[in-house]
Amino acid sequence: MEQAERMSDVANRSRALKNGLAPCLALCLALTACGRPSGSGDMTAMSQAVPCAIGAGSAWSRDCAVERDRDILTVRHADGGFRRFRIVRDGRGVVPADGAEQAGILVMGKGEIELSVGQDRYRLPARLAERKGR
Repeated sequence: MEQAERMSDVANRSRALKNGLAPCLALCLALTACGRPSGSGDMTAMSQAVPCAIGAGSAWSRDCAVERDRDILTVRHADGGFRRFRIVRDGRGVVPADGAEQAGILVMGKGEIELSVGQDRYRLPARLAERKGR
């Protein structure tokens, strides 16, 4: 699939999720493998390797590490770059902490989401919870 088609597909699936086509789910992001207490300050001990594809047309690899400190996720790239996200509890799951670019979120299956910002993509463990009252 070409890059433009893939980006269109991601945008369509993200829009569908946002518009409620997955009505019984709310993203309650929690990095399930990062069991350290929040605010411990020791982010190195909490890092977990995650699949990522950095840049246009890049293949997936496990070259990224994700760290959680309270409501901030930091995804570190092998080349030294990184992105920060804020966990929000308003149904969106995560948003870029710097607010520069919008994040797209796709539910990939039980326990995993694909997070995309610009041309970078990440697969993160997540806990999906049913919405109350539905």
